[in-house]
Amino acid sequence: MDALTPMRAPAVGEALAAPLLHEVLRALESLARDASHATVIDLRSLPLDEAARSALRGRLGRGEVEATLDVAGTTRIEESAYAGVWWVCHLAAEGAGAAAALEQIVVARVPELLLAHPEDVAEAAQRLAGELAATPCGAAP
Repeated sequence: MDALTPMRAPAVGEALAAPLLHEVLRALESLARDASHATVIDLRSLPLDEAARSALRGRLGRGEVEATLDVAGTTRIEESAYAGVWWVCHLAAEGAGAAAALEQIVVARVPELLLAHPEDVAEAAQRLAGELAATPCGAAP
């Protein structure tokens, strides 16, 4: 850009998204230093309009990993174009037409919501052990 070309002023949505992008950067740098570090940014608690939310999503882009959970409504977890940065959106039980009850950016290796709960893992191990004990090895249950 030369001195005669005017700089384009950022759109309002981009201007509102910029501080959040810097917060995501700081969280990502912390995660790079300490793999156990996690940061959650609650987007519903911030005064973001749809233009800012759209600008933020556009700047973060889309990654390769998506997950959908169906527990007390639908939760969609999408990796951004930046490894370790996740967009989490939970819809109330009313379904797809409902507004997001929870919307977050999670900076972590894996969002905690996707980790199996230790009690669930213990119960699953007991259940599989019982099923294997009840059926001969190699036989279908």
